[in-house]
Amino acid sequence: MTRLFASAAYRIAFVYAAIFALTISVLGAAVYLAADREIGRQQDENIRIETAELMDEIHRKSLNELLTTITARQNMGGLNAFLYGIYAPGGSRRAGTLPAPSPPLGWRWIMLPTGQTRLLVSDIGKGWRLAVAVDGDAVAEIQQIILELTLAAIGIALIVGIAGAIFLGGYLRARLETVGETAQAIASGDLTRRIPVSSRGDEFDRLGRGLNAMLDRIAQLLENLRQVSSDVAHDLRTPLARLRGEVELALGTGEGPADPVVQRAALERALRQSDDLLRLFAAILRISEVEGGALKRSFTNVDVSSLVADLYDAYAPAVTDEGRSMESQVADDLIVVGDRELIAQALINLLDNAQRHTPLGTHIALSATRGRNGDVELVVADNGPGVPEKDRERVVRRFVRLDPSRGEGGHGLGLNLVSAIAHVHGGKLIIGDNAPGLAATLRLPAPGTQIHG
Repeated sequence: MTRLFASAAYRIAFVYAAIFALTISVLGAAVYLAADREIGRQQDENIRIETAELMDEIHRKSLNELLTTITARQNMGGLNAFLYGIYAPGGSRRAGTLPAPSPPLGWRWIMLPTGQTRLLVSDIGKGWRLAVAVDGDAVAEIQQIILELTLAAIGIALIVGIAGAIFLGGYLRARLETVGETAQAIASGDLTRRIPVSSRGDEFDRLGRGLNAMLDRIAQLLENLRQVSSDVAHDLRTPLARLRGEVELALGTGEGPADPVVQRAALERALRQSDDLLRLFAAILRISEVEGGALKRSFTNVDVSSLVADLYDAYAPAVTDEGRSMESQVADDLIVVGDRELIAQALINLLDNAQRHTPLGTHIALSATRGRNGDVELVVADNGPGVPEKDRERVVRRFVRLDPSRGEGGHGLGLNLVSAIAHVHGGKLIIGDNAPGLAATLRLPAPGTQIHG
């Protein structure tokens, strides 16, 4: 029993059982008292009716006939068997079986060998008195039956309550232990463990799904951290080595001073490489800032139609000058809740990718339309070489650059930043096929909605 009470699940179940038992006991006592009161009221009513009938006979019959009637009635018995007594003016009993001396007039309780008995004494004239009472044995038997039934009901309720508490406590403990075992396994290093979820969809299942989603998110963040640590180390090794080489070249290798022209050129290259490293870290910090969600506090309604139109006006001339063509298709009154600068940054990154990774003569299309579910779809599409289907999910990860694009510069953070911006807005980035080419869709929810899947 001590082990049972050491479990919070069993304690909760037993507290519930105790409250249940106490409630049943109080209700049983209330029912018993109400029944006892109703029996008493019914007794008084029966005595009053019986007395009224006898008093009516007294006015129509003689005293001797009344004595005969009383003798006949008291031999009838039954559940409401009456005790009668007719007392002479001197107090002696002349008829009836009521084993009591002449009592005072009115209602009262008297003690008989069978127990307390309710009694009504009436004046029938010339000093004679009529006493009518209910047989105490019959009343006591009824009360005993009610008491036994009440106690039996309370006992059954207690047994059922205790059994239910043990069952409920075991059920709660089993469900909670699955959560504890999963947490212990994860703490021990098994990050793949998840809380079992049934098809019932109850509170434990909703809790399990919520915790599993949290664990998936943590696992994803840990994988991102591992990937970032590995990729940062890999991507920084070459530029840092080059930077060190440029600094050594600027310092000179001989005993004499370095050539000022060579030294200046080396320092300029070192400065450019330092700026490139700073841009890398700025991009990483920007992604972390977006993923942190703190920017949500400044979200307002953004007119996406106006934003896309402004970006097209700003980018179309530059795209055309570089030997590519560009068109736009913008629907009216497209509103989302978010940060205008972040959405603009996401579209700029997609446009930069479309220019950087496509050959001359490529056609780029920028569009903003309303989706089937009322969401807003911002699409940057081209008819260039595209991205293989097997790489479309991987290309949005940090520092991921497909082999043909490694010579194009950059650090593989552009699409990852776009994906982070989409996520913080409650949307998603979809890399699809433009047949031919690539279609990058930034899907954002309309105000008051949420994108699923």
